[in-house]
Amino acid sequence: MLIRADRSFLLVVDIQAKLAPHIDGAAAAIGQTMTIIKAARRLGVPVLACEENPPGLGPTVPEVADLLPEGVTHPKMHFACLANPGWPERIAALGRRQAVLCGMETHVCVLQSAMSLKEAGYATFVVADATSSRHAESRHLGLERLRAEGVGLVTTEMVVFEWLGQAGTDEFRELLALIK
Repeated sequence: MLIRADRSFLLVVDIQAKLAPHIDGAAAAIGQTMTIIKAARRLGVPVLACEENPPGLGPTVPEVADLLPEGVTHPKMHFACLANPGWPERIAALGRRQAVLCGMETHVCVLQSAMSLKEAGYATFVVADATSSRHAESRHLGLERLRAEGVGLVTTEMVVFEWLGQAGTDEFRELLALIK
């Protein structure tokens, strides 16, 4: 199944100030997240973001927060987004049935959010190069489990090119510059 810009939404999971310094490969994951947010915004793909226990883990890191549309970041206490009050309705209100996720940590909040979205009937994709965990092994095993459970594992480039669908457009030229 192709990921379509008019059918999907992007969920940015827990890229927070007190967590990010402890994440293996955080800079690379944050960089890819920034690229996919820019692409989503350019192509009209709705973006949501969550923050796990913000008093404990802090706000979203500034470089990501600066790219997020106003009012799309919401707190949560449950690891799986859909388990938090208001989240199922917030996501359903988007009217999109494809979920694209990135963020931290791959083996906890990203995994549980992705699996709960899949269980709720969403076609679910995790952007592997835009996720990470404190330990590389946790990230690796989280991605393996997601694949085994039928969640699509994709890269930032895969998502951007599937959202674009064709070359030769203004959008293509703009977004190509982001991923080169």
